[in-house]
Amino acid sequence: MKFDIITIFPDILGSYINESIISRAIKKKLVKIKTHDLRSVAKDKHKTVDDKPYSGGPGMVMMVEPIFKTLKKIKRSKKSKVILLDPAGKQFDQKMAEKFSKLDQLIFICGRYEGIDKRVDKFVDEKVSVGPYVLSGGELPAMVITEAVSRLIPGVLGKQESLSEETRASEGYYEYPQYTRPAVFEYKELGKKKKLSVPKVLLSGNHNEIKKWKMENKK
Repeated sequence: MKFDIITIFPDILGSYINESIISRAIKKKLVKIKTHDLRSVAKDKHKTVDDKPYSGGPGMVMMVEPIFKTLKKIKRSKKSKVILLDPAGKQFDQKMAEKFSKLDQLIFICGRYEGIDKRVDKFVDEKVSVGPYVLSGGELPAMVITEAVSRLIPGVLGKQESLSEETRASEGYYEYPQYTRPAVFEYKELGKKKKLSVPKVLLSGNHNEIKKWKMENKK
C-alpha cells in the first residue's frame, strides 16, 4: 500500500518512518511512504504557500494552488483516496482503519497555520480528524493513520493473533490486561514496602481457566 503525504515539513516525518513497525513494513515492500514538499511547487523565490485571509482575521491560510498542483503531480492508484486532515473531520477509529486498509493508496493533505483555503475541499474525498482537539499541523495525524492502517496489511505484524485482537477492538471491546516478568514486583512508597503481583491464574498453566479469565477481563 502507498501513502503520500503532502506537507511543508517533509523532514519532520523521517525519523518515525525509518523506525519501528513502519520501517519493517517498508523493507518488506508491503508499504511505501512518500512525502511531497508543498513548497516545491511555489512560484516565488520565497516558496510561499500561504497568504492573509480575505476579509481579514488572525493567522495565515494555506493557498489552494500549491495544494492542487501537488495533487496533480501524484500518480494515483486505482483505489486511492485523498484525505484532508482536519479537526472538524470525521473522527478516525479502528473501523475506518479497516476500510482504508482495503485501498491501494492514501493521499494526506497536512494543514498548517490558521487553516486551508476552503476551495481545497473540491479535490478531497474525505476529511478526517484523529481526535476532538487541535494540533499545529496534520503531520502527526498522518502518521497515526498510516501506522493504524499499516498494521492491518497482511504480513506487516509478526503474529496473526495481534491482528485478530485489534480487529475485535473495532467491535466495541479491547484486549485483556497483559503481564510479564517478574511475577511479583516489589517497591517502596512513602517508606513502606509494597508489591504488585500477576494474577495467579495466569501462572497456573490451566489453559481453560486462563482463557476464561481473559474473556472476563476484556475491556
